[in-house]
Amino acid sequence: MFTLYGSTTSPYVRRLRIWLANTQHEFVSMQIYQQQDRALLIEKNPALKVPALEHVVGEKRTLIYDSRVIYRYLSEQLNYQALTWQQENQLTLVDAVNDSLVQMFLLSQSDVVADTDKLFFKLQKERVNNVLAELNEQVEQGLFDHWHYPAICLFSLVDWIEFRNLHNLKGLAALLHFHQENAQRIEVTATDPRM
Repeated sequence: MFTLYGSTTSPYVRRLRIWLANTQHEFVSMQIYQQQDRALLIEKNPALKVPALEHVVGEKRTLIYDSRVIYRYLSEQLNYQALTWQQENQLTLVDAVNDSLVQMFLLSQSDVVADTDKLFFKLQKERVNNVLAELNEQVEQGLFDHWHYPAICLFSLVDWIEFRNLHNLKGLAALLHFHQENAQRIEVTATDPRM
């Protein structure tokens, strides 16, 4: 039995929830900043990050951390085709934006004001702008036309940006169109963090 632990608002968790829509599993929704769920998070992932996956077969219990590693583990368990190197690179790009925006979001939630003159904030802004432009170009080239795991990850990122109002996507027409085209998929609406 697969059990996925995470918060409904995490783009890293959501990508796996969407991908697992047709696979039997349990999802344990956590409020990761509340004490009770924080204790569970520590138990399931000592890195204190979501998602975490628990796989129990008989007496054997396996814990897997990090969405990318969880995807790889599940792909092997379910005998799915491995990602191509191009797809791995696409995930690296999506994760780079996710990582930068998560750090910026956590700082804003901690009342730290973004100072664009400071190196940390300059680097995050530069990374986000460059990578989103590259992803926009890849969408234009048709590299995300199929609803595969990298496309699910890209959708989860763009939707999270929109949900949290983290970045102005104006001028990234292909990304916005991609988001709009996939927003009504049943697995997408079922995992909408706004609900």
